[in-house]
Amino acid sequence: MRETPFCLRVGRLLTYLMSDSNTTDFTNPSTFILVGIPGLEVAHVWISIPFCALYVIAMLGNFTILFIVKIEPSLHVPMYYFLCILAVTDLLLSASILPKTLSIFWFNSRDIDFSACLTQMYFLHCFLVIESGIFMAMALDRYVAICDPLRHSTILTNPVVAKIGLAVVLRGGMLILPYPFLARWRPYCRTNIIPHTHCEHMAVVKLACADTRISSYYGLFVLFCVKGLDVSFITMSYIQILRAIFNLPTKEARLKTFGTCGSHLCAIIAFYIPHLFSSLMHRYGHNVALHFHVLIANMYLLVSPMLNPIIYGVRTKQIRDRLLRFFTHKGT
Repeated sequence: MRETPFCLRVGRLLTYLMSDSNTTDFTNPSTFILVGIPGLEVAHVWISIPFCALYVIAMLGNFTILFIVKIEPSLHVPMYYFLCILAVTDLLLSASILPKTLSIFWFNSRDIDFSACLTQMYFLHCFLVIESGIFMAMALDRYVAICDPLRHSTILTNPVVAKIGLAVVLRGGMLILPYPFLARWRPYCRTNIIPHTHCEHMAVVKLACADTRISSYYGLFVLFCVKGLDVSFITMSYIQILRAIFNLPTKEARLKTFGTCGSHLCAIIAFYIPHLFSSLMHRYGHNVALHFHVLIANMYLLVSPMLNPIIYGVRTKQIRDRLLRFFTHKGT
């Protein structure tokens, strides 16, 4: 008889907590709910068409780059090794977000486990930092090839290229490691709904009840220090490259030498400009519509992996010629 009032009190307490969830704190919720693109839910099926097309092109293009470099012995040089690392990174970056995004658009599958959300957050930002490091390594390769061509094969040997690639991957993995740990240790309140298509770092951090300044400052550190250092190194490399190009005796030689850097410059612009714009708008563009934030964030994650193999395939003569020979041989 004495247990009945206690059970009633527990039941009333649970009912109160469930009904007043907007003011309830919960540490480590079991699931998050991804909205997709807020305000455009009715158009999700139509939005999924370009998203899916970009994903398929990115997959086919990057696998083609890997295949062509593998079968063509003349492409087994540092520039194309770095290009292969970039292609693998683009494949993994696209695969970390697009399947879940398309499941939201097509099947309304919005739930994502808390641990899966943190895992997606980690790999998403890790691959972005790795991609930035690969562009920096490719700038180093172009600098040595143009400014010191006679020593290119002795400076950038296969073991050196492997060490650079490993350093770039480790840097990305270690720098992003605090993201999921900082997110896991925070209590969450009011809601577990993420107004986004994927578990972007700041979108998750904004749901926490506790002070989030550490996460915000660390995110800015990664943005400005890591990406800023990479861009600074790339800029200094190309200043030296341009100086060497302008010292060449003929206009034809200058154009030919600069053409070897054209694809790399196009890929850098396609990666850094949208990424910087999206990151700054996410932090300071408070008057911009939320669905525009989410669309821009998805575009910079989708467009770069799709454009990179197209840029290198169209602008790089060795890849273009090998691809044409492959299809001509198959056709014959």
